[in-house]
Amino acid sequence: MARGRAVQRVADALRTTVGIWALFEARNKALGWPAALRWRLRERAELRRLRATVTVPPASVTTVVPTYRRPELVVAAVRSALAQDVADHTVIVVDDGAGLPPLPEDDRLVAVSLSSNTGVLGLVRNVGLGLARSPVAAFLDDDNTWHPHHLSTALAAIEAGAEGVYTAVERVHPDGTELDVLSTPFDRRRLSDDSFIDANSIVVRLGRGVRFSTLPRRRATLPKEDWEFLWRFSRRRRVVHVPTVTVRYTVNPESYYTSWSSPDSPPVTAPTERTP
Repeated sequence: MARGRAVQRVADALRTTVGIWALFEARNKALGWPAALRWRLRERAELRRLRATVTVPPASVTTVVPTYRRPELVVAAVRSALAQDVADHTVIVVDDGAGLPPLPEDDRLVAVSLSSNTGVLGLVRNVGLGLARSPVAAFLDDDNTWHPHHLSTALAAIEAGAEGVYTAVERVHPDGTELDVLSTPFDRRRLSDDSFIDANSIVVRLGRGVRFSTLPRRRATLPKEDWEFLWRFSRRRRVVHVPTVTVRYTVNPESYYTSWSSPDSPPVTAPTERTP
C-alpha cells in the first residue's frame, strides 16, 4: 500500500512538472522510434519521386490538404482553400495512396498521390511541406472547410511578429448542426497537459525542423500529431491565438485518422469573435 502511494506521488509530481501529454509522447517515441525512422525514409523517397515530376508555383503561403478516400469532401475543402481572400496562395493536395477525384481547375492547385497508402498523417502532411515553395504554411484536412478570411486573419498575426497562429474552430456534426466552438488562448504549460489546438486552425512560418512526426499513431495513441507538432514548434517560437472563428470542423466518427470518442478531444471554451 505504501509503495503504491509512493508511485502515485511520483506520477503526480511528474504530471505537475512535465505534463501528461509530454509524458505520453516520451513513451511513444521510446517505443516507436524504429517505425518513425522507417516512415521518415519513406517520406524522403516519396519527395524525391514527386520533386522530379511536379512543379509547385511559389507563393506567400501554401495550404497542405491531406486526403484519403473522401472524394466529395476533399473537393469542398479545396474549394474553401481556393476561395481565400489571399491571392498569393498555393494549395497542395496530398493523396495517401487511394487516388484523387476530379478537382477544381486552378493554376494555384497542385495534386499528388503517394505511391501506396501509409496511414501516417504526419508523413502525408510532410510531403506537402516538402513540396511547398513559400515562407508560410497552413493545414486543412479533407473533411473540413475554412471561411474565406482564415488565411488573412492568421497572416495578419504573423506579419505582426508571431511565428505560429491558430484561430477559433467551429465544430459541427456531419449533418451540419453546430456542436461547439474551440477557442483557448495559448499557454504552453497547459498544452503539456491538454490538447486544445487543432491543425486545421494552424498557420506557421516555415523553417528548419518545421515538420510533423512520422511516428505511427493508431486511434488509441495519445497524443496526436497536432499536439506533438505544436509542442515542439512552440519550444522556441512564438505562438498566438486569434479568437476569430475561421474554421468549420466536421466531427466525423468515421475519420480515417482520428477517433472523436478518444479522451484527447479538444476542450470547449467560449465566447469567441465570429466573423461571417
